[in-house]
Amino acid sequence: MGSSQGSTLSTNVAGFVEGSSAQGMVKYIDCLPVYVKELIAGGAAGGFAKTAVAPLERTKILLQTRTGFQSLGVWRSLQKLLETEGFRGFYKGNGASVLRIVPYAALHFMTYEQYRCWILNNYQILGSGPVIDLLAGSASGGTAVLCTYPLDLARTKLAYQVKNTGTTLGNGVSSVALQPAYDGIKDVLRSVYKEGGMRGLYRGVGPTLIGILPYAGLKFYIYEELKTHVPEEHQKSIVMRLSCGALAGLFGQTFTYPLDVVRRQMQVESLQPSVSGHRYKNTWDGLSFIVRNQGWKQLFAGLSINYIKIVPSVAIGFTAYDTMKNWLRIPPRQKSQNVSTS
Repeated sequence: MGSSQGSTLSTNVAGFVEGSSAQGMVKYIDCLPVYVKELIAGGAAGGFAKTAVAPLERTKILLQTRTGFQSLGVWRSLQKLLETEGFRGFYKGNGASVLRIVPYAALHFMTYEQYRCWILNNYQILGSGPVIDLLAGSASGGTAVLCTYPLDLARTKLAYQVKNTGTTLGNGVSSVALQPAYDGIKDVLRSVYKEGGMRGLYRGVGPTLIGILPYAGLKFYIYEELKTHVPEEHQKSIVMRLSCGALAGLFGQTFTYPLDVVRRQMQVESLQPSVSGHRYKNTWDGLSFIVRNQGWKQLFAGLSINYIKIVPSVAIGFTAYDTMKNWLRIPPRQKSQNVSTS
């Protein structure tokens, strides 16, 4: 009898402890400021989405910047990377990419919510439709870029490096790859700062900002606009979020892609020999020089793989963000405006 009572008591105590632990976690999450929850949700979503498409991201960079890879195309480039560098070659530069995207996505999503609330509270004449998402998305994209650009520069320089195999890439094009110039993220940042100071760390930030402002704005605008046409019962559907996110990414990326090509070429200018010795002075100079010397098609080099990449990347990002918001118990947007701005 005593043993039975002791067993029952132990079970009740264990259940109480487990319940207390769960309640404690819920209370801890509820105590976090809304903007902190948005930072966590955005960072987790960005890191997850970026890692999922890392092989396609690196191949896109090589297509944008290396002549030999441009002649191979998407699938043969992926095959060549696997042959020369193995599976790990797909993720070269991904450490820098994730290190950049986590704070970038965290700031991007959090400042988007904050800018959106600020616009709604101070410029009521603009209404509350998707136009607010366009403005808030653009502003948040610029903010995130300025805060994390040196990490994007490091990621590009690391991803640009390929092993010098001394073999032919195909169609009579021989490999002109250079030996790796950097050992890691710290080495890139240290070397670039030593050569050009802060201006060197922000080389190519001009076309990045010009590109991100419309892209980030359009991405949020289209995503939120598409969601308004979805029946209420399907609003929380993962398939719906993935579909809206994919369309938002595809549409926004198409209009701003040439600026991304200029940015990449400006970032790796110091790593590749230039026959003309020309260095891009600004975004417009880069665009015009590429058209004159490399052809207008080069402005869209890697766009096909970007379409393949952007569908899962943006879709996963938006879906993961909305899911994390639910898990972190962030109030619905209409109810969180005053909380977010406080």
